[in-house]
Amino acid sequence: MKTIVTVQDVVTAFADFMEPTAAELDAIEQEMPVILADVDLLDAQIITLDRIPTELDNRRLRRARRRALAARIALAANRTAAATVPGGAA
Repeated sequence: MKTIVTVQDVVTAFADFMEPTAAELDAIEQEMPVILADVDLLDAQIITLDRIPTELDNRRLRRARRRALAARIALAANRTAAATVPGGAA
């Protein structure tokens, strides 16, 4: 007969000592506008799941898509600007 044991590492995979690093928290903070815009887009899409979208629903979806796209573009622009080397390459 085999005994059943738990694997402690799997059970406590997210223990207190496994906090996110400062770099990970900074990355999350930079991506937060994109995350919030995506949540707004999902909310607009969820509203229209159980009914035929009205004109107001269509506007809400278009605005949410534009906000999500603008947030992604702004994030990409910030990352590109941060990645450039001061003084330029010669």
